[in-house]
Amino acid sequence: MAILQSNSGNRVTSGLRVSSLTAVLICALAMLSSPTSAHEVQPSVMDITLSPTAADLEVAATVEPFLAGIDLDGLNDTNASDRSDENDRLRALPPAELEAAFRDAWPDLQSEIGLRVDGQDIPLELGDVSVPEVGNVELPRTTTFTATAQLPEGDAPVVVTWDSRLGGVAVRQQGLKQEGYTAYLSSGGETAEIPREGARDENWALSLLTYIPVGFEHIVPLGLDHILFVLGLFFLSTQLRPLLWQVTAFTAAHTVTLALAALGIVTVPAAVVEPLIAASIVYVGVENVLSRGLSPWRPFIVLLFGLLHGLGFASVLAEYGLGSQNFVAKLIGFNLGVEIGQLAVIAVGFILVFAAMREFGRAAEQRGRAAIYLALAFIVVPAVFGLFATFGITLDGGLLPLAALVAVLLGLTGAALASEGDESYRQNVANPASILIALVGAYWFVERVFL
Repeated sequence: MAILQSNSGNRVTSGLRVSSLTAVLICALAMLSSPTSAHEVQPSVMDITLSPTAADLEVAATVEPFLAGIDLDGLNDTNASDRSDENDRLRALPPAELEAAFRDAWPDLQSEIGLRVDGQDIPLELGDVSVPEVGNVELPRTTTFTATAQLPEGDAPVVVTWDSRLGGVAVRQQGLKQEGYTAYLSSGGETAEIPREGARDENWALSLLTYIPVGFEHIVPLGLDHILFVLGLFFLSTQLRPLLWQVTAFTAAHTVTLALAALGIVTVPAAVVEPLIAASIVYVGVENVLSRGLSPWRPFIVLLFGLLHGLGFASVLAEYGLGSQNFVAKLIGFNLGVEIGQLAVIAVGFILVFAAMREFGRAAEQRGRAAIYLALAFIVVPAVFGLFATFGITLDGGLLPLAALVAVLLGLTGAALASEGDESYRQNVANPASILIALVGAYWFVERVFL
């Protein structure tokens, strides 16, 4: 009888481990096949110059989604829209045809891009439209257009309005001897009142708080490469001390290069930085598998990689424009947002795999917990995101890899709980997760260098 029970238990355990492996493979494929940048939604940049009588706008934007009727509010990837085919068609249009389409759509766009003075909407007249030649249609192209408006008499300040359907926009005031007003509208909305002459005094604390969500958003959900790197640090060891050493080195390094790059002291092309960031992901994943803990050189390697990631953060920050007014506050706010995002990643990772780190004892209890984790991986996660879709919250290309990542960690934890031995966590969670991290990093390296 005992033998039969033992064999039955082994079959259950084996089945759970096979199911877990299947879950991991499915989710890994989802992560690997997810585009990293081809259809990623890019924020627009608006430069506005004011005089006592007029406003001049120059906007750099990916206008194809505007014309395709895609709602970019909360969207990270245009492939997630049911209008993505139209967006791809517009990407392939020659410059003259896309310009004509944009001019035809301008009367409708005026209700979404506007100026307001004393509560009165001020009409904008479209000027030049500059569309780049068709290149790689898998990548977004940036169109630049100008618009002007005649302002009513007086010195009442101007408010810029931007519809949430058009996604995020960085607004920068130009034409002043001192630094002008800057703002980032992540989901549309309107700016503060901008003086026609002179610069608006910005509150230091408000500037800091405004840039915290910008930094956080760059990690969660947009920074999948940074998320995987941080998880690579996390999976090295179950002990707190190695994690603290690594996170401290990484934070110190990326803070330095972020500041230097933001100040214009250090400039490295994205074509160099992005492949090296992918290579850093490969390294931490591979070393996790080959090493048995924190090596003497690991913190120094992580510090060097932190310098690279800081340059990546700076390239994103440059899109929004810091300006010189309250520069330090904005830089600190962005960096705080990045740190909060990284800590959130570690916290979620810990919560997902915590059960696998513990020794519960009896095999029957282990199998029961394993079944629960596999159910979470296969049922609860899809159900939760399906619930989001029911309420109109889109599970787009930026969130799909995160959902896959959650399912992977739940599946691996289930495999660990269905196994026996002191090395269960390392063999079934830390090592497989590190291998997947390295594989995704290798895929990105090839993509960023050769594709």
